[in-house]
Amino acid sequence: MGENKEGKIPEAPKKLWQEFKDFINRGNVMNLAVGVMIGGAFSAIVTSLVDDIIMPIVSLFTGGLDFTSLCVTLGEGENAATLNYGAFISAIINFLIIAAVIFMLVKIISKMLAKEEEEEAVTTRECPFCKETVSIEATKCPHCTSDLPPYEEA
Repeated sequence: MGENKEGKIPEAPKKLWQEFKDFINRGNVMNLAVGVMIGGAFSAIVTSLVDDIIMPIVSLFTGGLDFTSLCVTLGEGENAATLNYGAFISAIINFLIIAAVIFMLVKIISKMLAKEEEEEAVTTRECPFCKETVSIEATKCPHCTSDLPPYEEA
């Protein structure tokens, strides 16, 4: 690395390295990494669901047609290129299932967060005279003994 005459690393790379370490150690980055790993595992499960369960059921209604083998051969011979639109149909089904599950998870999490916010109802307020915290139901401040106006929600 670019050492100076005294054999020390300049401050700029040290600062950059510290900023990088701080970034990596943030909770958001770790949560994202865990989410990507779980997403990869979930994707494998959905792919198996589509390929091994849904597509065989669909093939019952299409007269035993296997979607994954549907293709158009572009050329002649053993090594001719193929346009595998059946695999593309399977990928679309995979995407739709994953999108539906993610949509449902977001809805459930949003409802849970909304309930938590409702449960965190305001129970205290600030005295307008001494700026100390008092009960929302108080009519007189226990700190400065001032008469408090009725509480009005913001």
